Amino acid sequence: MANLWKMSQHGTKKRKLDRSTEDYMYFDSYSDVTIHEEMIADTVRTNTYRMGIFKNSKSIEGKVVLDVGAGTGVLSLFCAQAGARKVYAVEASSIADQAVRIVKLNQMEDRIEVIKATLETIELPEQVDVIVSEWMGYALLHESMLNSVIFARDKWLKPGGLILPSRADLYIAPINDLVVEGRLNFWSTVKGQYGVDMSCMSDFARKCIMNKDITVNPVTVEDVLSHPCKFAELDLNTVTLEQLRDVRGVFGCQCFGSSSIHAFCVWFTVTFPAEEKALVLSTSPFKPETHWKQAVLYLDDAVDVMQDTKVEGEISLYPSEENSRHICIRVDYVIGEQKKLSKTFSIPDQYLEVK
Repeated sequence: MANLWKMSQHGTKKRKLDRSTEDYMYFDSYSDVTIHEEMIADTVRTNTYRMGIFKNSKSIEGKVVLDVGAGTGVLSLFCAQAGARKVYAVEASSIADQAVRIVKLNQMEDRIEVIKATLETIELPEQVDVIVSEWMGYALLHESMLNSVIFARDKWLKPGGLILPSRADLYIAPINDLVVEGRLNFWSTVKGQYGVDMSCMSDFARKCIMNKDITVNPVTVEDVLSHPCKFAELDLNTVTLEQLRDVRGVFGCQCFGSSSIHAFCVWFTVTFPAEEKALVLSTSPFKPETHWKQAVLYLDDAVDVMQDTKVEGEISLYPSEENSRHICIRVDYVIGEQKKLSKTFSIPDQYLEVK
C-alpha cells in the first residue's frame, strides 16, 4: 500500500508524534476512495496478487487465511475464490465498512469475516495457515505496515505456514533527469527571452529542486545509467522487527556511457512462491509502471560521468524519528574519483487528499 503525499520544503524542526497519532493519521488516509481506486486500478499490482494467490491454491484450499490490512477486501475475495475455508480480513480504517458490503455483494460472507480493528489488538479463534498482505509502501518500507505482518506471523501463523508474498528485494541505480536539467538551465535562458538576467536564480533553484525529499516519480528506462544493483533482501518468514529498524546494504555499478547523474533511483520487487516458477511483482523502471512508481533521491549537484565510471556506496533505510511510519534513506556514495559524499532523505509528512 502506498499513499499520496504533499511535498513540503519547510526546514522547521518537527515534533515527534506519539504512536496513536501516527496510527490515526495513517489509517485515516485510507478512509477515502481515491487511494483504493488507485490501488485496484493498478493492474500490475492487482493481477499479480490474484495470480500469486491462485498459483498457491493448493496451500489455500480448505485452509484459514489472515488478510493483514485488507482494505476493500479484494485479496480476501481472491483467497475465497482460491478455495479458502475461512478468511479473516483485518482492516483498521473506515473502509472496512465498504469491505463488508463488497463481501456480501459477492456472497462470501459465510467464508470472509471482516474485522474492523488494528491487527495488534485482535483476537482470532484459531491459528491461520496463510497470511496475505499488500503491505508495501514507497521505497518498500514507507508506512511500516510490514511490522504488522511480522506481528501476525509470530502470533497467528501456524509453523510452516505460507506468507504471500514471501520475499522482498530492494534495488538502486544512478539516473539522469532531463526535466530537472531543463529546469536548472531555465534561468540562464530568461535574459535571451525577456532581456532580464536571472541566471543568479540557478543556485536557488538547485537547492529547491535537488532537495532532501524522497520524490516519488516514474523513471524511464532511458534515464537509468547502469545495471540495477540489489542491496537488500527480506525473507518474510524470518525477518525481525529489529532488522527493519535499519535495512542497509552496499552497492556498486558502472555507468553505461557519458551522461550526468542527478539522482539515485530506488525500487523493489516482491516474490510469490509457486510450484513451478515464482511470480514477481516488480516496481522497476524496466517494467510496466505501478502506482508505487520509483523513489528518486536527488544529489546536491549533478555529476558528469563517462563509460564505465564506477558508482559505489552504502544505503540505509530506517524509520523517521518524528513519525515511525515514515521512512528515511541515507546514502553514502563515491562517483568516479570524487570524494565520498553523504545525504539523508525523508518522506514529507503532509499528505495530499484528492477528493
